[in-house]
Amino acid sequence: MPSVSVVIPHFNGVPILDACLKSLGQCDASEIEIIVVDNGSSDNSIAHIEAHYPHVRIFANKTNRGFAGGVNDGILQANGNYILILNNDTTHEPNWISPLVTAMESDDTIAAVQPKLLSAKNPDTFDYSGAAGGLMDRFGFPFALGRIFTNMEKDTGQYNTPTDIFWASGTALLVRKTALDVVGLLDEDFFAHMEEIDLCWRFKNHGYKIINEPKSIVYHHSGWTLPPDKYLKKYLNHRNNLVMLLKNLPATALVTMFPIRVFLEFVALGFSLLIRDWKRVIAIIHALGWVFVHLPSIWRKRHQAMKTVQKENVRKSLASTYQGSVFFDYFLRQKKTSNALNL
Repeated sequence: MPSVSVVIPHFNGVPILDACLKSLGQCDASEIEIIVVDNGSSDNSIAHIEAHYPHVRIFANKTNRGFAGGVNDGILQANGNYILILNNDTTHEPNWISPLVTAMESDDTIAAVQPKLLSAKNPDTFDYSGAAGGLMDRFGFPFALGRIFTNMEKDTGQYNTPTDIFWASGTALLVRKTALDVVGLLDEDFFAHMEEIDLCWRFKNHGYKIINEPKSIVYHHSGWTLPPDKYLKKYLNHRNNLVMLLKNLPATALVTMFPIRVFLEFVALGFSLLIRDWKRVIAIIHALGWVFVHLPSIWRKRHQAMKTVQKENVRKSLASTYQGSVFFDYFLRQKKTSNALNL
């Protein structure tokens, strides 16, 4: 099997990392290297790895560089043909890596493959952070096969057929290293959340495919590092979603659709005020302000990325999104599952 470099960004939490590394020790991959990027942990994470997992390579940062920065540091240290980006709060079926590699080897145009993600707490239910594969609607709202907003479906085998998806979750995804050479690494301005969607969108804008592989199964403690009620999580989700759209939408869609997307931010703001979700109120205002102030740098990144893509691929990327509004379908039309959207 071609060599795989597993990159695990980590910030505090010895027990959760220990469970992940123990699980990796039972995997079926004979040629993998494991790189843990420690983002300035204040506990004994590094000492624990050195004592119990001497085969694991450690890259120690003095400060917390976030998920994006940590993963990039690990990629730059990696020797494998493929990079397996992995959250530290995951455990895995013993045979989970081989199906990902086999899928990747079947087609040179595949840039990323995602396993099936199930909840570690409720293993018969899809995990929030990517479920059976990431999708996106025409206004930039990400969702997934098996998960729309906070509604997670039971896994009854309904998504057991491999298929093209729009994005692969950073919880666990195999990436082709040569594709990274073409599109670049994760955008470190994202810090955390949606940086993998931005990366996958750049892959698609270059003509690559993103797929899922349901035979590969990973269990995830979603929200362990950054719980959903934290202000930082709300802020990053709103901010990074807008940045991602500004960077990757075709020019015509940017003019026609982005204003609608901003309007929906104000709808969310009004709703948050109504229910007195003050964290989200401040997070949305903060996100809109950050994007406005940083428009010049965002535009430079867009210009740099779009220089090397074919316009037809950019149009195809947008066409591969869900052409409806998952926001209105979910909240107004009460379509709570991916199958209900007739994807």
